Amino acid sequence: MDQLVITKAKELLEKTDGKICKHCFGRKLSPLMREENDNVKIAENVLEALQTDLGSDECVVCGNIFEKVDDYLFGRVYNKIDHLGVEFDVFMVGTTIPKEIKERDDELSNELDLNSEPIKKELNRIISDELSKTLGKTVNSLKQDIVVNVDIRKKPKVRLQLNPIYIEGKYNKLIRGIPQTKWPCSKCKGKGCEACNGTGKQYLESVEELLSEKILEATRGYEAKFHGAGREDIDVLMLGSGRPFVLEIKEPRIRKIDLEKLEKEINQANKGKTQYHNLKFTEKNRKGEIKQSSPDTFKVYNALVKCSGAFDEKKLEELSKLDEINQQTPIRVLRRRADKIRLKHVKNVETNIIDDTTFEMIVKTEGGLYIKELISGDEGRTHPNVGEILGVDAVCKQLDVLEVSEK
Repeated sequence: MDQLVITKAKELLEKTDGKICKHCFGRKLSPLMREENDNVKIAENVLEALQTDLGSDECVVCGNIFEKVDDYLFGRVYNKIDHLGVEFDVFMVGTTIPKEIKERDDELSNELDLNSEPIKKELNRIISDELSKTLGKTVNSLKQDIVVNVDIRKKPKVRLQLNPIYIEGKYNKLIRGIPQTKWPCSKCKGKGCEACNGTGKQYLESVEELLSEKILEATRGYEAKFHGAGREDIDVLMLGSGRPFVLEIKEPRIRKIDLEKLEKEINQANKGKTQYHNLKFTEKNRKGEIKQSSPDTFKVYNALVKCSGAFDEKKLEELSKLDEINQQTPIRVLRRRADKIRLKHVKNVETNIIDDTTFEMIVKTEGGLYIKELISGDEGRTHPNVGEILGVDAVCKQLDVLEVSEK
């Protein structure tokens, strides 16, 4: 056996007066014996080489904390999983130990100049290996369905962290008057009052809720959070191929659901109001990606424009030249957006005259440009704008989103 191992082992026994368990003894020496990954076996091999053994005194490093990893602890884990009815394939374990044990462990490693693995890492490994063998599940510290949190500071306690699932798709909104996400009552802020009939909601339905209700039921999830690639106003339709979104289901007890079947059921229930397409499972990073706007992303709108007086048809043709738009945060969204000027671009404009004061405008723009304000000017906060080009006051009477590019 390597002389350095023998030397460090003797120092370790002297430092602890032999009051150290095999887990901690082997763990401290493990960086010097990388051919073996079982800390107890490392301890036994070194003790055999030293022709000595450890006493039965309490370990001065961990306080015999490894003895708490017993049938009682595993029983608590299995009972918790069964009680919640949790479905999972991949998991990891996290442990909480007394602060003073960690401090003693770190202090001893520093004194002996040993780069030993932390106690928690060995505890996690021992518990994970047993659970994996018994349950037939996979351990993965990078990506998992659930985290088994074990608190062994006193009598072992077990808590399960159920990681979210993410579902990606597109939606169409076919009627006006439905917000994208749940809208709390403006008077009670969601608590429920006479004005909202105790619902806590400003509007009874939303694109989010019409989708999430059945998915929450199928997954037995705690709540849903909707992440859209932008949002249309409540009075605007979302047509074409739909707007991309990610639905986050928090604390799902069931993870394996038939999305194709659910999509059909949801669309049948919401026929004529909302429709959802191409539902599929996705990763957490997608909820951020679909929200990112860039010069390559675009949206296409169909706007019905009404003017205060007759417009000049030649000036209407000038709308096709619209390009750079300096748009200060619209007045109507100032309460929730920072007040600053944003440079946006119009990519294409087509018009169709209805009468001498009304026309239809198909406009393709960079993401993030407010169309209603592009038309009205928003008291000079958007420049150039349709009204100033035509020389008349102009307002958007009706707006539909025809296309939202995918990120």
